[in-house]
Amino acid sequence: MARRFSAPYQTEPVSSLANWARNLAVFAVVAVVVSILILRFGFLEMKPALATFFGGLAIAALSILFGLAGFAAIWQNGSRGMARILLAFLIDGAILAYPAYLGLQYGKLPAIHDITTDPIDPPRFDALARLRTGDGTNPAVYAGLYSAEQQRQFYPDIEPIELEISVDRAYAIALQLVNKRKWLVIDERAPQPPRRVGRIEAVARSPIMGFREDISIRVVPDGEDSRVDIRSASRYFESDLGSNAARVKKFIDDLNTAADADALKPVKKTPVAPPKAPAKTVKK
Repeated sequence: MARRFSAPYQTEPVSSLANWARNLAVFAVVAVVVSILILRFGFLEMKPALATFFGGLAIAALSILFGLAGFAAIWQNGSRGMARILLAFLIDGAILAYPAYLGLQYGKLPAIHDITTDPIDPPRFDALARLRTGDGTNPAVYAGLYSAEQQRQFYPDIEPIELEISVDRAYAIALQLVNKRKWLVIDERAPQPPRRVGRIEAVARSPIMGFREDISIRVVPDGEDSRVDIRSASRYFESDLGSNAARVKKFIDDLNTAADADALKPVKKTPVAPPKAPAKTVKK
């Protein structure tokens, strides 16, 4: 019979600090995932859901402290548990990496939440105004001169979109891009020049937390061409961490690309039927 080998290290007790570090890391994952599900599906109000999320981040940070203390204890008394500490560090790093990145972005980017291609006369929130009246929501009116100046300084390339296509085609392409992005359309009104401009109001969601960000698109004729303006504003928080500017820039690029492709399409010619030959007369 083969003799079972047992290393002396395996007889040492497992560090309780290592156990605490791992258990806290697992609990932090549960708290963060639950808070994200609560926010995305609206099971609770914003404040308790955010409290759960930040509580999960705090637990992850506490797990790191227990892991460091456990590492020191293992170094001194030779107890087991290093694998559990490393697992806790891996989980904690996965939880805290993205919030840490957002924290760095918060220090670099302006504290604004309302981005538009036309700060002088931004597209209005009409249908969306009813959704921006709850507790803690940002108002539907444009943020004003300070936001416009900060936008000009940090995002100078956000400008009105001038397209060399008709206003009807510009509206159709803009609506197609909105649907392609799976933004929730709240209201849409096709242009009827010269009496009415085209408007699209929609709601986008942030990738992870699912925060709602409201969008208004205005399409107006410019002679035989067209002009499109877009406004994207966070419904919550004073700073959007650059999300609205990124959305507007991407929409501008995609709309210009789609409009250029549409302008290059050959015009389909209606086939002309050949003239009918005159009926033959039979001589009697």
